[in-house]
Formats: sequence, structure tokens, C-alpha cells
Amino acid sequence: MITFFASILVLLLGYFFYSKLIERIAGVDSNRETPAYTMTDGVDYMPLPWWRIFLIQFLNIAGLGPIFGAVAGAMWGPVAFIWIVVGSVFAGAVHDYFSGMLSIKHKGLSITEIVGIYMGVGTKQFMRGFTVLLMIIVGAVFIMGPAKILAGLTPDFATMTFWVWVVFAYYLLATILPIDKVIGRIYPVFGFALIFMAVGLITALFVKGYHIPELSFSNLKNYHVNSGDFPIFPMLFITIACGAISGFHATQSPLMARCITNEKHGRRVFYGAMISEGVVALIWAAISMSFFGGIRELNEVMTANGGNAAVIVNEISNSLLGTFGGFLALLGVVAAPITSGDTAFRSARLIVADFMKFKQGPIKNRLFVSIPLFIIGFLLTQIDFSIIWRYFAWANQTLAMVVLWTITVYLAQERKFYWVTLIPAVFMTAVIVTYLLFAPEGFSLSNELSSTVGISAALLACAAFFIYRKNYFGK
Repeated sequence: MITFFASILVLLLGYFFYSKLIERIAGVDSNRETPAYTMTDGVDYMPLPWWRIFLIQFLNIAGLGPIFGAVAGAMWGPVAFIWIVVGSVFAGAVHDYFSGMLSIKHKGLSITEIVGIYMGVGTKQFMRGFTVLLMIIVGAVFIMGPAKILAGLTPDFATMTFWVWVVFAYYLLATILPIDKVIGRIYPVFGFALIFMAVGLITALFVKGYHIPELSFSNLKNYHVNSGDFPIFPMLFITIACGAISGFHATQSPLMARCITNEKHGRRVFYGAMISEGVVALIWAAISMSFFGGIRELNEVMTANGGNAAVIVNEISNSLLGTFGGFLALLGVVAAPITSGDTAFRSARLIVADFMKFKQGPIKNRLFVSIPLFIIGFLLTQIDFSIIWRYFAWANQTLAMVVLWTITVYLAQERKFYWVTLIPAVFMTAVIVTYLLFAPEGFSLSNELSSTVGISAALLACAAFFIYRKNYFGK
């Protein structure tokens, strides 16, 4: 209990104090016009109230990430609390904030174009294809889960294929219509519901007397049922992504950068939404570790259900909140992923439009870009879900690493305090390289060798940055 409340406190302190430091480093100007005013097009660029943008951003980046990722991450034990808190405050929220603010600085450009400005043309070309593919994978991932659940609820009249097409139809509308027509109207409602769901669950947990494991030196270890194949480093840092740091967020922040009306709102919207997501992830990790009787019991339930976190979410919600909990569970495992999938396709459309310099005002232009993306997304739904998810997890964190290095180069060029992103960039480089070498979908090398090479690669990247900085300034 003490660990949980202390973790919540650190997240809040991070927002109220560390975010102000980050804002000062960024150097905002409340009098400078934002792209929402200077580039208004009635589709993607338009002024919206900051509270609405916050809720849209929160739901964009949240989805199933802070729920399913936290449930799976809880299998490692209380060490997950550390990563959620430290990751959210010092890595994820900083990553999200600068992603949004750099987009505002560069007329609402997508993250791939911003990467190109600071990391070179070659990196930009690679990241264009890589990020668009990641967005399509996200859309495909967040179609299959909801479609399966809806098919299970309607076995008499609607198959999974039917629901896949229904979700696709919604995606198409959300992708091509002006942002205030669908996303701007329904996202705030779902955003409130997701927050209410998390708060209601943790309140019910306390009322019913469940015990949340405390973090201590004695239990600062790997509780995973298969600890040999799932070491804390790097597996925990890949599993809990959206609740700590996620590259997907960097693709979503520019969507809101095109609607924000004052640079001072960036701290509330970008940094604040990530901290809110960290709170949600912390709540789900705490509930998962305590609801079934302990961490060992959680591992047993997850193993028995093939690692399917949706089963855990449904059981917890229905048990703690009753009939209403069943409705919230449905919202969590159906609406939340859908509202991440639609903005993933919207981001892909904007990325393609940016590098093609293809104006998105006429609806025919939006359809021209969107339809091929949806065809690829549909083809990906025919691949085994677990395979897509594993590659999504690695690609997601790889994008976060690239964006952190991009921000670090920007800060160095502007002679600003770059250590706030250099340290998490080096850490995420070690995580990504180690995971690629160690994971079964990678090279399946030993953890010792993988970690050694991963850490070495991170240090070499750090050395390369300082060499670049010295050459850039000529001293």
C-alpha cells in the first residue's frame, strides 16, 4: 500500500516540478501563433480547447497499452512499479512533450519529417517506411482483439469477419473526416470513462481489503514464472511500453500539435497525458499483483490463459465492480483499442501526405492516401495475432529510441540542456539492441551476451553523439 501511494506521489511530483524544468528547457512562447491558427485547413489543423485536446491525447496514447502491458508487466513483481514511475516521469513524458512541441515548432509536421530534419535524409527515408508500417501494424493489432470479443458477444448473428469490416468502416471515417467530427466528439467521453474505470477499480480493491505487494530489497527480483526466458532486462522494458515510454506516442503528439492554441498548453497536454497514463498503468499493475492472491498466483492465471491479459481484465472488472464493471471491461477491451487504431491510421495518412506534400483538404486526396493503407492493414489481420504483437512491441520501442536521439540532437544544436533526453536515449538503445539479440523473434542469443552487446552499443551511440556535438560546434 505504501509503495503504491508513494509511486502515485512521485508521478504527481514529476508533473508539478520536473515538467516545469522540461518546459523551461524547451523555451515556450505563449504569444507565438501555433499551427492551429497559421495553417487552419478545417480537417487536421484547427483550434480546439486544451482540455479536449488533453482527453484526445490521453485516449490516443492509452488504448490498451497501460492496461494489458501493466497486467503482463506485473508478472515480474514490484520492480514493475519502478519502471512505470521512473519511465513515465523521466523518459515517456519528456519524449511525448518534445514530440509535440517540436511538431508545433515545425508547423505541425509528422515525427518522421522532424527526425529527418535533425538526423539526416537517410534516417528520414528509413523512418518514413518504418513508422507508416508501425502505424498499420497498430491498426491491425487493435482490430483483431475487439473483433474477437464482439464476435463472442454476438455468436448468433455476427461473425468475427463481420466485426472486422465494421471496425474498418469506422476507421475509414475517423481517418478521413475532420478531426472535430468523430475523434473530437467521442474521445473525451471515452477518455473520462477510462480514467473513471481505473479509479473505480483501485477504490474497490482498497474497500475489499486486497493487499498490494510492497517494494523492498528482498523482493526486488524477478517473479516471472519463466524468469530464464523473461529476464527483467530487457523484457520488462519492452512489455510495459505505453505505461512508461512508447514510440507510438510520438506519432500521436503531432496530431494534437495541429490543434493546440497556445504553446503553454503543451505541458498539460503532452506531459500531463503521459503522467495520467502512468497512473492508469500503476493502478492496473497493483490490481494484477493483488487480485488473485499474489504475484505467483497472477503468473499461474496468466499461464493458464496463454498470457491473454483480456481475460484478466474482464475477471477483475466484473468481480470488483459487478454488472457495471462488465460494461467498463467491455469499454476497456473494445473501445480503447479501437480509439488507438483509428488515430494510428490517421497518423499514417498524415505521414504519407507530409512526405508526398499532398494537401489533405479535398476528401479525394485523403481517400487516395488512406485506401492503400487500409488494404495493407486488412492483409495483416490474416497473420497470427501473437506474431504481430511481438514485432509491434519491438518496433514501438525502437521508434521511441530514435525519437529520443532526435530530441537530443535538437537540444544540442540549440545549446540547451540535452542530458534530459540523452540518458533515456542511451538506456533505450541498450534495451532495444539487447532485446533484438535475445528475444526468440530476434537472434535468440544468451542474455549475458545480448546484454553485453546491447550496453556496448548504447555506449558507442553515446560516444558518437559527443563526437557529433564536438564537430558541430567545431570544438
